[in-house]
Amino acid sequence: MARPADHPPVVFGKVGVLLVNLGTPDAPTPAAVKRYLAEFLSDRRVVEIPPLVWQPILRGIILNTRPKKSAHAYQQVWGIDGSPLAAITRDQASGLQARLGAAVQIRWAMRYGNPAMAQELHVLHDAGCDRILVAPLYPQYSGATTGTAIDRLGDVLKEKRWQPALRTLPPYYDDPLHIEALRADLSRQLAALPVRPEVLLLSFHGMPERTLRLGDPYYCQCRKTARLLSEALAVEWGDLRIEISFQSRFGRAKWLEPYTEATLLAEAARGTKRLAIAAPGFSADCLETREELAIRGRAVFLAAGGTDFAALDCLNAGEAGMAMLEALVRRELSGWL
Repeated sequence: MARPADHPPVVFGKVGVLLVNLGTPDAPTPAAVKRYLAEFLSDRRVVEIPPLVWQPILRGIILNTRPKKSAHAYQQVWGIDGSPLAAITRDQASGLQARLGAAVQIRWAMRYGNPAMAQELHVLHDAGCDRILVAPLYPQYSGATTGTAIDRLGDVLKEKRWQPALRTLPPYYDDPLHIEALRADLSRQLAALPVRPEVLLLSFHGMPERTLRLGDPYYCQCRKTARLLSEALAVEWGDLRIEISFQSRFGRAKWLEPYTEATLLAEAARGTKRLAIAAPGFSADCLETREELAIRGRAVFLAAGGTDFAALDCLNAGEAGMAMLEALVRRELSGWL
């Protein structure tokens, strides 16, 4: 049967992929950081304190003191393309588009800040993508990362009468593709260092310890990534002692231990002179890796007596990371392509 002459054009039948990362302010200024932190720290997945207690603290104290300090940190790592996290995620999306070709439309978004998830999901749907893979780029699952991205996805779906079919990328903390990508990329970086490190410290983003007791699998998944990666690296780097720590502690509550700064101090105290640090819980370099680890971490270790400190890059949009991302995405798109 022919379509009625007055039927509006409808685009459908296409496949889309949305890469999602945590977020970044629009500029390295106190005002922009304040807007970003207000959104980020108001998410009850991120701060699990009742709003009646938390919001006065957030609005009355934190948002009046922390933005200036954080803006200074962002200024130290901000590039001509913006924040490292945004620039690298953009490059990952561009690289994945080149690898998958015209059969799939790739977009990228931030859970907090811009480009917003809702905006980019609408772009994909309006372009005729009625099948969409949402890929949170967190190797390890946490309610405060992957969980809140899926929450936001649900919020967007509530607004749509015609909803697309959706899939989400599972955590890939122990996937052989991920472990091999980390092994290959870290081995390349370690081999390029002017001196051979004695210790490789694997630093993961911290979470309040209570999240572990409440059932969040993040800590256990970080531990498994570290164990599998250590085993993989041992073939070529058997003399390298590998340790694990957790960074970015915030507030007075007890967080996952051991803390990264405390570990750097302890390593220097025990006589370690040459140390490299990597962040296998991050898919892309960001403020936490380039400022907290590469700048502040270096200062802490060298001031405590270390002589050589190397902050290794995340997988980013390098060959090993992109080959892994392509394989993961192709697997999840099975039957759609």
